[in-house]
Amino acid sequence: MSTTTPKTWGLLAQYESPREIYKACEKVRDAGYKKWDACTPFPVHGLDKAMGAPPSTLPWYVLVIGICGSIFALSFEIWSMQSDYPFILAGKPLLSIPAYVPVWYEFTVLSSCLTVFFGNWFLNRLPQYHHPAFQSKAFERVTDDKFFILIEAKDARFDADKTRALLKGTGASHIEELGD
Repeated sequence: MSTTTPKTWGLLAQYESPREIYKACEKVRDAGYKKWDACTPFPVHGLDKAMGAPPSTLPWYVLVIGICGSIFALSFEIWSMQSDYPFILAGKPLLSIPAYVPVWYEFTVLSSCLTVFFGNWFLNRLPQYHHPAFQSKAFERVTDDKFFILIEAKDARFDADKTRALLKGTGASHIEELGD
C-alpha cells in the first residue's frame, strides 16, 4: 500500500472587502503572475483592469456570427421567394425586402444570442464540475461575503514560500494550500 502526498494545485488567499482584493490583484499582477484568478461574491468594478485581464473576444464572435446569421436569413428568404417557391402575395413583387425584415431581424438576433450563451460557456470552460478550491471550507464563503485570489502552481513564477509571502503582504486574512 503506497501513500502519495497530494500534488499542490496552488494557493488560495482570502480578503474581507472589495478594496482589499482590488489592491491585492494589482500587486499580484505587478509581480508578474499569469495563471491566477480572483473570485468575488458580486462584481467589483474595475477588477478586470486591476488583474490586467485582456478584453474578451466574445463580442467579436457575436459580431461575426450575427452577420453570418443575417446574411443566411436574407439569402434564404430571397432564394425561397425567387426560385424555390415563388408566391405573389397581395400584388407585391417577389423581391420585397420590407417583407423579409421581421424574419431577417429575428434570425440575426437569435444567432447573436445563441453565440453569447454558448460562447460564454465555451470561453469560460464551463461547466466545471470540480475545482480544487471547492475542497476548501473557507472558499464556501465566496458566494456570501468573502473575496479570494487563487494562484496556480503551474505559473512560471510560482514558488510556494515566495507566493505565500506575497499574498500575506497584500493583506490576506487567510491563506491555504490547495491540493490537486
